[in-house]
Amino acid sequence: MKKKPIQKQRSRRRLPPIKSGEKIDYKNLDLLRRFLSEQGKILSKRVNRLTSKQQRTMTIAIKRARILALIPFLNNEN
Repeated sequence: MKKKPIQKQRSRRRLPPIKSGEKIDYKNLDLLRRFLSEQGKILSKRVNRLTSKQQRTMTIAIKRARILALIPFLNNEN
């Protein structure tokens, strides 16, 4: 009996979530919304594919934007 050859899975290189020119800032609402769930929760570092430093900066920026009422704390639109 012949064995089937093992196929290698090609790993697609994913693009970084934040482009080199983008700055994480509480005023950049389009960028902040990409890292929030539909319910308004901050997504984890593993899901976002951010570095630890970027995740900390993103969390602080989202919290500042929430306090200034630029983005809602919860998104309960049903």
